[in-house]
Amino acid sequence: MSIFAASDVLQFAVRMEENGGLFYRKAAELSEKSEAKKLFQHLASEEAEHKKTFEKFLSQVTLYEPTEDYPGEYLAYLHNYIDGKVFFTDDTCALKSFDVASALDFAIQREMDAILYYTELKAFVSADDQKSIDAIIEEERKHFAQLSEIRKNI
Repeated sequence: MSIFAASDVLQFAVRMEENGGLFYRKAAELSEKSEAKKLFQHLASEEAEHKKTFEKFLSQVTLYEPTEDYPGEYLAYLHNYIDGKVFFTDDTCALKSFDVASALDFAIQREMDAILYYTELKAFVSADDQKSIDAIIEEERKHFAQLSEIRKNI
């Protein structure tokens, strides 16, 4: 028996992309260097596209709907799980003591985590959809390379 249904895994992916977009938009806003600002803006836009892809996949699977004590309880649980365990919370997005190097380090780790997660996600989708996941993994690898290159120069 698996811990999560395919719909859960896809909801995780959607949430990861939402949070990634929040982080990159905030990092762009706080960046003083033009190159870093442009990169963070580009990455935020990529995250929005990835989110759309996963929402499309999610619309094609049966949603797991357990018995809930109140409406939305299970989805709230999933969001809290992602925010607390797999990704970062809105407090991290606030980037209270922002510096580009730390933001880049965090983003590099986030991209590595995303690559690993999406590689595992492929087991939950059809062969045709695996091609889309592969394309997203390739994008995440590009993000990793871009971030790493900029990080070397800071």
